[in-house]
Amino acid sequence: MPPWLSPEEWEAVRLSLSVALRSVVFGVPPAVLVAWLLARGRFPGRGLLDALVHLPLVMPPVVVGWLLLVTFGVRGPVGSLLQEWFGLRLVFTTGGAALATAVMSFPLIVRAVRLSLDAVEPGLEAAARSLGAGPVDRFLTITLPLISPGILSGAITAFAAGLGEFGAVITFASNIPGQTQTLPLAIYSATQTPGGEAMAARLALLSFALAVAGLLAAEFARRRLQAWLGREAR
Repeated sequence: MPPWLSPEEWEAVRLSLSVALRSVVFGVPPAVLVAWLLARGRFPGRGLLDALVHLPLVMPPVVVGWLLLVTFGVRGPVGSLLQEWFGLRLVFTTGGAALATAVMSFPLIVRAVRLSLDAVEPGLEAAARSLGAGPVDRFLTITLPLISPGILSGAITAFAAGLGEFGAVITFASNIPGQTQTLPLAIYSATQTPGGEAMAARLALLSFALAVAGLLAAEFARRRLQAWLGREAR
């Protein structure tokens, strides 16, 4: 633990890192699938699916958190089933904070992967198809390696964005120290506490540093992976 952070502050940082990481781990696989459907699929309702996927980017985060609360709350259609069948409760828990963060960052991953899919040369997949490669083989041996820079860049960007998620988390998971109080929520609590200006300033600077580091890491990883794939292709 850094000496300039109190145990409570460090716990908020640790919880933020954990929630953001969990949101990315569980968000990447469905994001890749949805991006592939939007880029390559031709089916009724494709435009509607595209709009629904990107809704968290344009809706107030509080509204997203409220919709999660209605859906995954203990009396919601999904939350009640999870509670009854598996004894799993998401609302006001660390898992709920990760779910809210995953929903808010999901469009960032989808967008990055979709842009990578649009950049893949169709002739490569067509050539593999003519050689007898099935859909799964084509995806695993050609498409997936080519879009891996987009996946990695989107995942890191989503991780950095998840560190700063506030509205959806506080609405769905509340602001419980040690359980759902992530870094942005700890900053908010500090601003509401008399004499908490110094704590808020420390955490705000740390949040800024983590965000910048995440964006730089996303760009660095994307370029290195693209360079590596270029060498492998030669």
